[in-house]
Amino acid sequence: MGLPDRGPGLGELQPMPLPRPNPRREVKQSRTRIVVLIFALAYVTITARLVQYGIGEPAASGAPVGLVAAHRPAIVDRHGRKLAIDLKTYSLFAEPRRIVDVDDAIERLRTVFPDLDVRDLHARLSGDRGFIWLKRHLSPQMHNRIMTLGIPGIGFRSEIRRFYPAGRTTAHVVGLTNVDNLGTSGLERWIDTQGYLELRDFGLGGRGRFSPVETSIDLRIQHAVHDELARAMVQYEPAGAGGLVLNIKTGEILALVSLPDFDPNSPVEAHLEDRLNRMSGSAAEMGSIIKTFTTAMAIEKGRATLSTVYDASSPLAVGRQRVRDYYGKNRPLTLEEVFLYSSNIGSALEARAVGIEEHRNFLRSAGLLTKLQLELPEVATPREPARWSSATSITASFGHGFATTPLQTAAGIGGILNNGILVSPTLIRRGEEDAKAVSKRIVSDHTSEMMRYLYRLSGMKGSGRHAAVAGLNVGGKTGTAEKVIAGRYARNRNYNVFAAAMPMHDPVYLYLVVIDDPKPKSSTRGLTAGVTAAPVTGNIIRRTFGFLDVTPSFGTSFQPHEENVG
Repeated sequence: MGLPDRGPGLGELQPMPLPRPNPRREVKQSRTRIVVLIFALAYVTITARLVQYGIGEPAASGAPVGLVAAHRPAIVDRHGRKLAIDLKTYSLFAEPRRIVDVDDAIERLRTVFPDLDVRDLHARLSGDRGFIWLKRHLSPQMHNRIMTLGIPGIGFRSEIRRFYPAGRTTAHVVGLTNVDNLGTSGLERWIDTQGYLELRDFGLGGRGRFSPVETSIDLRIQHAVHDELARAMVQYEPAGAGGLVLNIKTGEILALVSLPDFDPNSPVEAHLEDRLNRMSGSAAEMGSIIKTFTTAMAIEKGRATLSTVYDASSPLAVGRQRVRDYYGKNRPLTLEEVFLYSSNIGSALEARAVGIEEHRNFLRSAGLLTKLQLELPEVATPREPARWSSATSITASFGHGFATTPLQTAAGIGGILNNGILVSPTLIRRGEEDAKAVSKRIVSDHTSEMMRYLYRLSGMKGSGRHAAVAGLNVGGKTGTAEKVIAGRYARNRNYNVFAAAMPMHDPVYLYLVVIDDPKPKSSTRGLTAGVTAAPVTGNIIRRTFGFLDVTPSFGTSFQPHEENVG
């Protein structure tokens, strides 16, 4: 017998059939997940935007972006003192198409800016423009006052404005930026040419992105030069004055001042014609200070010695003109005396002995006739005749007939006194090793030694004695040139220059001061460099030698080796 069939017991459960897929239900679930994700992303975006608005100020529609918001590198002196820094400011803008009541907006703005041109502003606010600037670079106080007015369509944009802590003291060195924080003069303009603008264009202009620009300037020395020149402007009432201090071993400019100047924080005077940089941006006839180069050339090229004699007994005929000495000795002079007494006749004979082309080439090699390469855009091009004649060479021997800048003159003198090595000047901090790469020999050690002796002699017995400072072994040379007015040399209208170096046994520092067109003491006697530029230089030396680690010494004198005298 077979067993009867049994139904499923507890030990023999049958598998449950799988449910069939429901396409409609899956679509609904996918849509739900997508919607949730969209809302989550929107929430995150809104939250991030609120945070952004809380910590910054986004640009208004139509507002210029990028350049106006970018930072600039700070400019500092050689010891890290700030010469130019960025400050956050607020600029007021309007969106005319969002302004509800133009007249009401203007009336409210006039409570803060009473000098507003109502007619002009009404025309600007009445249009359908998306964005216009109203006022740039306002203080936080002004920002707060305007915000309380609650004018629809009026807002602010955070901007960067340049601030110059040293003010007028470094105006011609540091320069300026415009309303959009772009350099327009001085080192500010130079910075923009060094790749900075390209970095800004790529959005790399944030705070802290740039290292400070370390200049060669010593703010303490800069202040002393500025202060003494300001006194000279009062005392001599000149058209202008200028001064510099140069390390002739490295080419570093420790101070450079030109007066009249301007306040870079409020540069309403910067565009005036007399605010030019007289030290690098203006070329002039330098006068007898050029005899430094003429005498060095006579020793270097003409093989002259300190005892070589030049006949200065009578004026020298040059065409229809006569070359005369200001304080003539009316006798033959040695080369030493020619320099000491600043003889025009003797200098002319020195140049004649060398020759026209050799003379011109020597001045060119000393850097006087070619445009100076410097970090400042304000650099003048020297002027000289297209063709040099015998008369050109003779007048050039005592500093007339060609024009160069005071800075080039200082650098060239420094090269002659620095064992014959000319180092290109710079406003950026530089070490002696780097200086070697931008240096060249212009005269021999022998010629340099002779010129150091002559400078010291002039500093003790010649016109340079007015800059003497006890214990500092200062040497110097004056230059007084009649100014060219309306194409003619003007009597009693002088351009005065004085150069001094120390210590003369091995000079490191060179000072040069310019007094442009001082008022004469009387109707018959003008003011020469010996009684204007030299005393000012002496005052500057007294105030600055301590910053240069120069130690006074007494009872010593510098003499050339005997074999170099004759």
